[in-house]
Amino acid sequence: MKIHIKRELCIGAATCISLAPKTFELDNEDIAIVKDGDQDTREAIIAAAKSCPTLAIELFEDDGTPIQLS
Repeated sequence: MKIHIKRELCIGAATCISLAPKTFELDNEDIAIVKDGDQDTREAIIAAAKSCPTLAIELFEDDGTPIQLS
């Protein structure tokens, strides 16, 4: 799975971090970023993306196919 964060949409609500703390963190501008290393389960990452109030997180399969979050 590939994760893309639309920085211009992120408001730093941090719901992604509460649901997938191994995957997401806030940078020094309070914008979500993807951590390096071990990540949360696929289900947790999808739940985190769905929880974003501005829908700033996009998920893609490894082949580039978008993962539908609705």
